[in-house]
Amino acid sequence: MQNRLILFQGDSITDGNRIKGNTTDLNHQIGHSYAYCISAKLGAENPQKGYRFVNRGISGNTVFDLAKRWEEDCLSFCPDVLSILVGVNDVHYSIFADRKVDIKAFEDTYRKIIGRMQLVNPQAKIILMEPFSLCLGGPATQWDAWHSLLCDIQKSVAAVAEQTGVYFLPLQKMFDELCSRADASYWIWDGVHPTENGHWMLANAWLGFVEQNGILG
Repeated sequence: MQNRLILFQGDSITDGNRIKGNTTDLNHQIGHSYAYCISAKLGAENPQKGYRFVNRGISGNTVFDLAKRWEEDCLSFCPDVLSILVGVNDVHYSIFADRKVDIKAFEDTYRKIIGRMQLVNPQAKIILMEPFSLCLGGPATQWDAWHSLLCDIQKSVAAVAEQTGVYFLPLQKMFDELCSRADASYWIWDGVHPTENGHWMLANAWLGFVEQNGILG
């Protein structure tokens, strides 16, 4: 796979405080999330393959927000590899902002945007990353409700992947197990957003999954 475009999509975890809009600042356009780690490692180790990396994650986004900007921020790029991490804000707004998420609507919307991508580029490799959380920060204040809804969202993401025939990358188990090596805050400082350590583990999980499944050829 040479000169192929890899697009990262999602919310603040993907966003990584990247520069928005048209920019020639290649130092900041990818942000400082796991997308940066992946791009740096793949690009540095495979210059002959000419991978191109684009980050269109936006802080605060839900799956419904992704649907609203799907044409501009996904389909217009016609990516060869599309990686999506979304769902934790759907939980957050439901628990803390009285914007109750409808699980069926979440799943239907997610399935529809994947279907649109598959119509534009049937050959695209699509990875749905499992949303994750740990019990600290805001989530810990309403943990039972938060965890219950997050589990429903996680099941929905897995279901969408199965229904649309795309890849599903589980992540919750990894973060749970990491807590045996160091305190939860070492990996995810507020229960939602990874530290640099957590982002590196996300990147490693993504890279290992991609290699295991031959996604980059």
